[in-house]
Amino acid sequence: MHPKRIELLDLLCQTERSVEALAAATGLKLTTASAHLQVMRQARLVETRREGTRVYYRAAGEEVCRFVGALNDLARARLAEVDQILRSLGTDAAGAERVSRDELLARVQAGEVVVLDVRPEEEYAAGHIPGARSLPLEHLEARLDELDPGLEVVAYCRGPLCLLAPEAVARLRARGRRARCLEQGLPEWRQAGLPVEEGFATLGGATTIAGMRRSPGAGGASPATERRP
Repeated sequence: MHPKRIELLDLLCQTERSVEALAAATGLKLTTASAHLQVMRQARLVETRREGTRVYYRAAGEEVCRFVGALNDLARARLAEVDQILRSLGTDAAGAERVSRDELLARVQAGEVVVLDVRPEEEYAAGHIPGARSLPLEHLEARLDELDPGLEVVAYCRGPLCLLAPEAVARLRARGRRARCLEQGLPEWRQAGLPVEEGFATLGGATTIAGMRRSPGAGGASPATERRP
C-alpha cells in the first residue's frame, strides 16, 4: 500500500476528517489527497458522510484500524531502522522505559501521574483515555504552568510510530519536569478493550480510569461522556 494511504488511514483511525483537513495534515495537495481517498473508498477501507458541501471521511471499521496497527508492527519487526529509532525514543538517558498500560492504570489510580493527550483537540474529543488532559503539542510550553510540578507526566499520542508524545516529553524534560511516554497510543488502548471517553471534561473535573466501563467492541458499553458547551 502507498505510504501516504497508510498515513491517511492512521489519521482517520483517530477521528473523521474532511479532505481539506487530511491534505493539510499530510502535506498533500487537495487533488492528490482526494485521489488516494477515492482509491481507499473503492477498496472499502474508508466511508464518507456529507455535511453541506463538505465531505468527511472516516475509517470503515475497527478492523481497518487493526490492519493499520498490524502494518506498524510489521514495520517494527522487519525494518531495523524503524526499530532502532523507536528504541532511541523509548528509553531516556537514565534507562527508564516507556510506561506500560498496566503501570499507567496503577499509577493513575494512586494519583501519582497526570496523563496528557498531546494530539490535536479534535482527536482528543473523538476519544481519549479517561482523565487525560488535552494539551496539544503546539500549546505545551505556553500552558506548562497548568501542570502540577510534583507529578510525573505520562504523554501519549497516536501510537508507537507517532512522534508527538516523544517530542512533548523532550520539551518537558528540558524544563526540568519528570515525563515519560505511554508505550503505545490511543488506538492500541481502545483495541485492548480499555475505557475510552469522548468529548471534553469540564474545567477542573477529571474522570478517573478506575470504575469506567469498557469501550464498544470490548463486550461492554462506553463510558458516559461530557461535551464542551
